[in-house]
Amino acid sequence: MKTKIIRVGNSRGIRIPKLLLEESGLAEEIEIQVEKGRLIISPASPGPASPRKGWAKAFKAMAEAGDDELLDGDRALPTRWEKEEWKWE
Repeated sequence: MKTKIIRVGNSRGIRIPKLLLEESGLAEEIEIQVEKGRLIISPASPGPASPRKGWAKAFKAMAEAGDDELLDGDRALPTRWEKEEWKWE
């Protein structure tokens, strides 16, 4: 589909047909980025913690069920290399 870039004050914009908005799931707030000479329009993410949404609830449930122990047992202890050669800077 072709459309024209329109003037919106000092900026420019495009009109996106209702059908395309519905099919894409775009809402009021979007993110726009340039990638290889193209504009990529995607739904705005709710915030920086969104990739971990629900983790706190899941961790709480794991702790209540006693299912929050380390799986690597003794390997969780520092190795010889970590004790002798690792240097914090």
